[in-house]
Amino acid sequence: MRTELRYAHHPDDYRHYDTERIRKEFLIEKIFDPDTICLTYTLYDRFIVGGAMPLGRPLKLESFTELKSESFLNRREMGIINTGGQAIVQAGGTQYELKNKEALYLGKGTEDVSFASVDLNRPAKLYINSAPAHHAYPARKVTLKEAEVVVAGKPEDSNHRTINKLLINTVIETCGLQMGLTTLSPGSVWNTMPPHTHNRRMEAYFYFEVPEKQAICHFMGDPDETRHIWMHNDQAVISPSWSIHSAAGTASYSFIWGMTGENLDYSDMDMRQPDQLK
Repeated sequence: MRTELRYAHHPDDYRHYDTERIRKEFLIEKIFDPDTICLTYTLYDRFIVGGAMPLGRPLKLESFTELKSESFLNRREMGIINTGGQAIVQAGGTQYELKNKEALYLGKGTEDVSFASVDLNRPAKLYINSAPAHHAYPARKVTLKEAEVVVAGKPEDSNHRTINKLLINTVIETCGLQMGLTTLSPGSVWNTMPPHTHNRRMEAYFYFEVPEKQAICHFMGDPDETRHIWMHNDQAVISPSWSIHSAAGTASYSFIWGMTGENLDYSDMDMRQPDQLK
């Protein structure tokens, strides 16, 4: 298992970061590494972003130094969305099979978690988000058919997209973690438009199904002084509560949004219209 620690930042300091510093602090370039669990522990709401790509052997989820707990989920909850081939997740003595774009929630106190691929020629790619938890809610698998689906945007605005709310309070009980999967329609490139901030929670975006040799331009920062990061397939970005989070791709793509904070109201957003951005 490979882990990394990221610190939080004041928005006034962020204004002075150059491209290299912005990428170093907020971009997570390596989510999947064969036969490894890769985790980034950010001090924004103690959120963890990472991935597991099992090949020849099951990968066991273990605690690490910064958590200072006997097991990973001792005081945490976790959401998993599979972006690869069929996966098997063992958790708390139960086996879950996850097909592509299916999600699994694991509650506080879940023990003995491991990840495996069914077909080594098409390995699972298990995208992981985890946040502190105050209550032990039961584990549950959620398929796309069970998701709350919202179709947003318009083709003429290049932002027509399907939002699949998978691990969200209208579908499943969680402490603070929420996750979903959004797919852009062919010909559309803009996600989360108009952009917004929400001081009640932070967020992370994971971009996938980005075609080879194509890219994502992720926008972040204060709405009055925005910055951008160029990203590629299977990469994630940390979005502080004071930052917008929006992107445009050079081709259609999908992304997973995950967030945590002090409320579960999905619509709790401070919108900024496109003509108000700077």
